Amino acid sequence: MKIRAIITGVTGMVGEGVLHECLNDPDVEQVLSISRKPYGLNHPKLREIVHSDFHDLSAIQDQLTGYNACFFCLGVSSVGMKEQEYRRITHDLTLHFAQTLLTRNPDLTFCYVSGAGTDGTEQGKLMWARVKGQTENDLLKMPFQKAYMFRPGFMYPTKGLKNTLSSYAYISWLYPVLRPLFPKYVSTLQEMGLAMINAVRIGYPKRVLEVPDIVALAKQKVRA
Repeated sequence: MKIRAIITGVTGMVGEGVLHECLNDPDVEQVLSISRKPYGLNHPKLREIVHSDFHDLSAIQDQLTGYNACFFCLGVSSVGMKEQEYRRITHDLTLHFAQTLLTRNPDLTFCYVSGAGTDGTEQGKLMWARVKGQTENDLLKMPFQKAYMFRPGFMYPTKGLKNTLSSYAYISWLYPVLRPLFPKYVSTLQEMGLAMINAVRIGYPKRVLEVPDIVALAKQKVRA
């Protein structure tokens, strides 16, 4: 199948990594990036919309039709934030964006990046994990063609990309040791991107994907 994908968060590490894999995959024929600031890449597959307020999509909603995939990689750190504000940005914004896409693209596959440790019970002590869990649960209730929740842990960055978190420069050298010791928590950013593409292209039996699921899905081959 040919994939026409909307990607959010390309000015962050995960979104940029997913975009990189999409632009290099022959089955992805079109990518629409929506972000608050320009990414600054010219590519024949890529179109970019810079939009400051994701809570109000009225100005761009007519441009969001004709897609069969969304890779939602937008996110913020909970450090220093109160729960109400974190919920507004993480849960409310995501659900509004998803609903806007769904009304215009009924055959959409929605892939959401949460994170390892997300609390699907919504009852745990960690605020960010509860909010992410509620976001996952509410997305899974929506009538998408398919919906998958991705929970990555440590991701070895893709070389040559510009938005790798600065902290990774100090710990990436540990990747060859961490991968065999902690396979439930360590993958590559490339695997993350490939897994998202394969979620649309092939599908996966689980709707919530932990790191081993992400790695397994990334390795899946398309049947001829």
